[in-house]
Formats: sequence, structure tokens, C-alpha cells
Amino acid sequence: MQKKQLRLLIARQDRIGDVVLSTPIAREIKSSQPDSFIAVLVRDEIKDIYLNNPYVDEVIVLNEEKTWTGFWAMVKGLRKYHFTHAFILLPQERLNWILFFSMIPNRIGVGHKLYQFLSFTKYVDRKKYVEEKHEADYCMDMVRKIGFTPKSIEPEIYLTSREHEGIKNFRNNIASGRIIIGINSSSGGSAPNLPKSEYRKLIELIICNEKFAVVITDNIIPIELRDLDNVIYPSATTTVRGLINVIASLDLLISASTGPMHIASALKIPTLSFFCPLPACSPKLWGPLGNKSEIILPEEIYCKTQCPKDPKKCDYSKVGGLRAEDILARIKTFLNSIK
Repeated sequence: MQKKQLRLLIARQDRIGDVVLSTPIAREIKSSQPDSFIAVLVRDEIKDIYLNNPYVDEVIVLNEEKTWTGFWAMVKGLRKYHFTHAFILLPQERLNWILFFSMIPNRIGVGHKLYQFLSFTKYVDRKKYVEEKHEADYCMDMVRKIGFTPKSIEPEIYLTSREHEGIKNFRNNIASGRIIIGINSSSGGSAPNLPKSEYRKLIELIICNEKFAVVITDNIIPIELRDLDNVIYPSATTTVRGLINVIASLDLLISASTGPMHIASALKIPTLSFFCPLPACSPKLWGPLGNKSEIILPEEIYCKTQCPKDPKKCDYSKVGGLRAEDILARIKTFLNSIK
């Protein structure tokens, strides 16, 4: 008897970094079962992460209209694919019921929610902050749940030949033999970050060295970082695909633990990232994967005496925190190590 084709839907309806860390799933399954059909369900503004991915057969945009009309339109659209399996990587009740009514027989979610029990959704546990395990590896627990053994958890984003040509032209226009350093000062507030004043000081120190060119990758440029001389402000970062192309042109990206850092790691662009040792923000859970990377942590005295224990309030600004002069020294050392 012929084996039924695996038709998998990967649903990841959250932010940039989380979606990037889900990209290994399609590769690991498709590599083991090339005849499988794999689709991803993502928000419209995030779909660019999966464009041109050779392991994904379809990118489906989530209908976020919170009405019964939007709900049933999504159900009707998904039913035509005849999925055999679905991974729900972020617990969300509305999505859970959409996939239930889409008649997908094997649905796997995260945790133990009542609506999962009522809809006969299987689950995987997330023992975060107990096991020293990366978020991308937690995603792979669903792959293991259906009988596959992943070989790698490294994320990947794929560029077109036209994009490679555009990146080459962008570098030729701004580099002039210099090392291109990207600065992304924004984050979603889920991890500590430098004050914007410290980012400005860091940029001013970097551009004093004629070997370096600085590119600001923030979508919305903070007031403190506007109108700096000899700094490049690319307009392309207003879309995720544009941001991907700008980051792909860099020699190094400097940021907190945030989505652009994960984009850089998926593109194999070196990163220098600010982290803290709190379990929820730890580089063991959220660090870059697959690229050359440097992690900067505050001094132990800061964490013991100054840390507010809230990533939204932590900005490394007190005694033992992170300073632009020290970061610059780490940048130079790191760049020398990866030549």
C-alpha cells in the first residue's frame, strides 16, 4: 500500500525572531521526506522571511480579522490543502479552533490548554528556563513528535539571484574598502537594551575610524540617532524583505537580542549582541545560531546590585553595565578574530 503523503502546516503567528527560528522545521522534514508538502501560516508583514525558501511549497497569510466571517474564510481556505499535520508553535485559541475546523487530523500545540484538550490537539511540553535549550530546539520538539530526527537547528533565509546582485551594488556604493557595521538600536522590549544615548556615543566612536562605515537598520530611526554625519540611513528597512537585504549587505550587525539579530544569523552575517543572564533572556535560549557571533553581558556586579529583573526596564546604564568605549574595544577584537 502506498504511503500517504505528509502534508504539513507550520503556524507561527508572532514576531520576526520567533518566525526566523521556525525556519529549520521545513528544511529538516523536507530533507528526510522530499515528497512532503510543507506550507507555513504567518502574519502578512512577516511572510518575507519565508519567501524563496526551497523547502516551503506555500506561504499562507493569516487572516487576522476577528470576526466569524474572517474565521470561516480561513477555515475554508485551509481545507483545500488537505493537510495531514499542523504545528501550532505559539498557543492561541482562535488559531487552534481554525485548524480544528479545517479538518487537519494531527495537530500539535504547546503546553496544556483547555481548548487543546477539547479539540483533541496533541502537545509538546516547553520546560523553558529549566532545561538549557534554545528556542529553535524547542520548535524541533514538534518535528521529533511526528517521528523525524532533526540534524540541525540553524535558521536560514534565502535570497534570490537578483537580491544578491542588489546587495553587491549596495556594498560597492558605500563600502569603498571599509567594513560595514550595522546598528539596530530598537527592540520589542522582551530583552534588555542600551539607552539610545549610548548607541549614539557608540556610533560616533565607530565613525571616527575611517576603516568603518555605519548603517542604521532601524525601521523607525530614534530621534537620538538622526542626522549623524557619515552614517547611512537606508530607506529599504521599512519592509521585512528590505531589512533582510540591508542586513545581508553588512559585515557585522550590532544589536540587542531582537529580530534583526536572528535575521543576521540566518543569513550567516556576524553579530555582536547585548544579552543578560536572566533565564528568560539568556543567550542559551535566544542567542544567534549558525553565524559567527559575540555575546556581550554586563559585569556580574551589575546583575547582582543594579538589575531590575525586568527586561523592559534594564538598560545597562548603571555601575557595571555596558559602555560605548568598552563595546568598541570588543568590536575591534571580534572583527580581528573573524578575518
